[in-house]
Amino acid sequence: MKNLIKYILVMLVFTGIIACDTLEPIDENRLGFDFVTTNPNAAEGVLLNGYTGLIDQYSFSEAATDDAVNNILDNNYKRMALGELNAQFNPTARWGNFERVFWVNRFLEIIDAGETQWSRDALTNEMFEMRMKGEALALRGLHHFYVLQAHAGIGTSGELLGIPYYTEFIEANGNFNVPRLSFEASVQAIMADFDEALNLLPTDYGLSAGQVDPWYANLENFDYDKYGIVNDNFFELRISGRIVKALKARLALFAASPSFLNSQSYYNMAATNAAQILNTIGGVAGLDPNGNEFYASDDNIFSSESLWRGSIGGNSSTLEKRIFPPSVNGNGEINPTHNFVMAFPMQDGYPATVANGFDPQNPYTNRDPRLEKYVVVNGAEFGGGTINTGLGGGNDRLDSIPGQSTTTGYYLKKLLQPEVRINNDGTAQGKRHADVYFRYTELFLILAESANEIGGPDYQVDGITARDVIAAIRNRAGITQPDNYLASISTKEDMRELIRNERRIELSFEGHRFWDLRRWGLSLNEPAKGYFFNGSNYVELPSVEVRNFQPFATYMPIPNSETLKFSELEQNNGW
Repeated sequence: MKNLIKYILVMLVFTGIIACDTLEPIDENRLGFDFVTTNPNAAEGVLLNGYTGLIDQYSFSEAATDDAVNNILDNNYKRMALGELNAQFNPTARWGNFERVFWVNRFLEIIDAGETQWSRDALTNEMFEMRMKGEALALRGLHHFYVLQAHAGIGTSGELLGIPYYTEFIEANGNFNVPRLSFEASVQAIMADFDEALNLLPTDYGLSAGQVDPWYANLENFDYDKYGIVNDNFFELRISGRIVKALKARLALFAASPSFLNSQSYYNMAATNAAQILNTIGGVAGLDPNGNEFYASDDNIFSSESLWRGSIGGNSSTLEKRIFPPSVNGNGEINPTHNFVMAFPMQDGYPATVANGFDPQNPYTNRDPRLEKYVVVNGAEFGGGTINTGLGGGNDRLDSIPGQSTTTGYYLKKLLQPEVRINNDGTAQGKRHADVYFRYTELFLILAESANEIGGPDYQVDGITARDVIAAIRNRAGITQPDNYLASISTKEDMRELIRNERRIELSFEGHRFWDLRRWGLSLNEPAKGYFFNGSNYVELPSVEVRNFQPFATYMPIPNSETLKFSELEQNNGW
């Protein structure tokens, strides 16, 4: 029987080999572009590729700043901060976002061809085309912004340069050897895409009949029921007009900053766009009372703090396993620095200095309540126990276990679900998490920074001032009222420092600090400090990790692989 089976197998293989010469090549079952243009599901799939690569709050690039240290020895942000950053090694590179640009450009070709039938009903079909073209244009602008933020800079020519701007799909054998636009031309190109998108997208999804935007309501034979098919709440996680306006504010603030255009007109644009959105939620009265803990529970995740977020998945403990202290079975990966801890003011809102009541030997008493929410300090209660990072602290002690224990004397608490419990065998009772792309608190801070740069602490933009915003944020934080320190601020310069510090605290560990230091033109080489209790006293550790960025690292490099391939692509100076 075994011999018979062997014989049949041999003959089958032999016959197959003989027959190969007579077989014609067959279709590889790949769908051609013609199919995609006529199949609405396939066409929409092209668009949805533009939603990949959106940047959320979990990069932890703070480990390459003065706010944190990563305790993994070969962590890429650590390597970069220690001096390895170059045009071939750049963990913050975003050149790959151009791939998403080409996906949405391909989709725009599909829309413009007009061969895809989204609905048999003419009005519904038209509204689908409007909305999805708006999505594509907005996503194209957004991905170009991501690249601009990461790669704009002063080129070898001495000119402030932006990026190539792609408005068409390019085949694999096409011409990618395209020069960079000037920085301002790049900003204007992104703004143009955003503005065109605003004329096509609904301001929000799920609007009532009386709220429908005029570019939809004024369509011939408009029907609200058909409108609901296209722009119902079902699509609420997709990009909307509200989100695009917020992105315009973010882009304008970036462009206006000292390291780039240092421009009053762009500060005006940032402030105006931010204020227009914020006034739709009641101005500063609309600041979510729990917004500074938007991650801490299911209720908070679903709160009004998130202007734009991704879908909320099932229970998970991955983040907590990375970051919880060792005594509660975490790996303690992200360690806030003492620099960051000292950014938190005293309970009364005054900076944490000895003159203002700060006690170096009792460092966490009478401090801003946000410190307890965001950082696990020595002696803090966490995970059902007490975390001691000083002498006698066991595995939680500073430098107790290489690659697991804190290197600064602190563990991160922000972004984590405090109710997660990790068992000794590694199993865990997880909690839900969400990717957040834009928070209202960021928008409030954009308005505060822009308004102050235009006219100082009390300059009004649509009825809102920088002082109003900072007062609301600090009041939410639990700063003692009245806020006498804020009341003492009278100059643009002093308010600027306060706004930057509030931004540092409120948006901490959400991926902002790395880029803020650069756009503000501040030092990139502040050493990361620690704080250690030696059994008798607290001792400051002046440099647990150095920062070794080159002077030209304000502007990050274009990838070396790209400049080698394309002669028209000018590198940033120094790289």
